[in-house]
Amino acid sequence: MVVVSLTAPLLIGLYHNKLIFKHFSSEEKASEVLPKIFNDIEMNYNITGLYYAKGPGSFMAIKISYIFLKSYAIVKNIFLKSADGFYFNNNQPIKSIGKMYFIKKENSIILNSDIQNKPIDFSLPNTIKSKDFTNDCVPLYILPAV
Repeated sequence: MVVVSLTAPLLIGLYHNKLIFKHFSSEEKASEVLPKIFNDIEMNYNITGLYYAKGPGSFMAIKISYIFLKSYAIVKNIFLKSADGFYFNNNQPIKSIGKMYFIKKENSIILNSDIQNKPIDFSLPNTIKSKDFTNDCVPLYILPAV
């Protein structure tokens, strides 16, 4: 299962043999919709592992998702792996606050207001490649100075 909850809409994909076969999308807050969707999924499918987008993005969405997914992985004794959000939007800018955007350059994530590429929506990969994910699941809490 893959979870991307950095901004709305929240995306969840179910995979079998590394290929996506079902997806969910919601504009609701992660704190409200994650338990509902997971409950529905558990009634019909066996979750054997989790992959998620660890940031950057909405601070609250990242925090809620991480706590929920990490707790779920511990309780169910399954793995949790992560990738940064740029993996899910073709390395395009990710909206931060105001006119600021997160940009990934040479494995560093910086804030920039002068972007050349318009941000694109996040999407779920058609296939899961485990090598693209890491066991380091600590969220990327990058907060701009206010």
